[in-house]
Amino acid sequence: MNNEKILNFAIRFGFLILLMGLVLYFSLSASGFASPRSAAFILQSVAITGILALGVTCTLVVDGFDLSIGSVATTSLMLSAYAMVILEMSAFSAVMLCLFMGAVVGLINGLLIVKFKVPDLLATLGMMFLLIGLQRIPTQGNSIATGMKLPDGSVAEGAFSQAFLWLGRHRFDMVVERLVPVPVVIFLITALAIWVFLELTRHGRLMYAIGSNERAAALVGANVNRYKIAAYMISGVTASIGGILLAARLGRGDIASGNNLLLDSVAAALIGFAVLGAARPNAFGTAVGALFVGILLQGLTMMNAPYYTQDFVKGAVLVIALVFTFYLSAKRGSGGKT
Repeated sequence: MNNEKILNFAIRFGFLILLMGLVLYFSLSASGFASPRSAAFILQSVAITGILALGVTCTLVVDGFDLSIGSVATTSLMLSAYAMVILEMSAFSAVMLCLFMGAVVGLINGLLIVKFKVPDLLATLGMMFLLIGLQRIPTQGNSIATGMKLPDGSVAEGAFSQAFLWLGRHRFDMVVERLVPVPVVIFLITALAIWVFLELTRHGRLMYAIGSNERAAALVGANVNRYKIAAYMISGVTASIGGILLAARLGRGDIASGNNLLLDSVAAALIGFAVLGAARPNAFGTAVGALFVGILLQGLTMMNAPYYTQDFVKGAVLVIALVFTFYLSAKRGSGGKT
């Protein structure tokens, strides 16, 4: 009985204990890690990947997977820059255009999967390559900035509006310093909204039911195809929000800036399986997973760890977290027998 209690405790709280241990280690080993400014930087660094990861979580809930989120985010970044710098559109119009693009991409992904029966990995992989190529065509592969020379020889006269840049650069007051960036607030609001949707609404429960047993969910009246399409549309919109925030932070359409968004977002979503022993996709776990990745990278950076070791460490942590979760859960399911 005692062994069972220890096992249940390890499954439920083991990852959070690991997270607190990591914070303590970096606080003692890296000067300045425990400062409020460092905490604000960590939150800012995980906000965009966290938002993308929340979208991935919705597709995982319905037993799917979206590989196109990184390219959707980068396309949103380039589209917002193109709209304001080259087409001279307003910030509001650029944001609405990007959100519409994300929803359309999610809709196409969903239709490919549920109507044309293309496997989710193949459908979203194809969309990823399509978007990577599409976003480069208007500028012939160049990044977008005010005053840039266009392919036809003219000069771009538009600029990023201050209202748009506010989304990525403004900081709210916290005690005595301006330490809370707008992307962090948007990340927290998005995480809360998706958590409420998945955990507290009938629609969210039906999406979990579809992911667990699609046939049984259909028998109780759930419109499986509609919910799957909705999941991919949510993923597309959240990815476009991430791209908007990244563009607002950079102030330019940097075509290479979203290279790591896919891997970091997927890592956060999958690490979320280990939080509180959920062993399933969930918004709270994803948010904690994104925070874990940010703390890990910030700590390694402040300890002057070589940059080329960071992906290795992220991969190792992801593997350990998932093995830890599913191995211990399997032991609990078998009554602790080996």
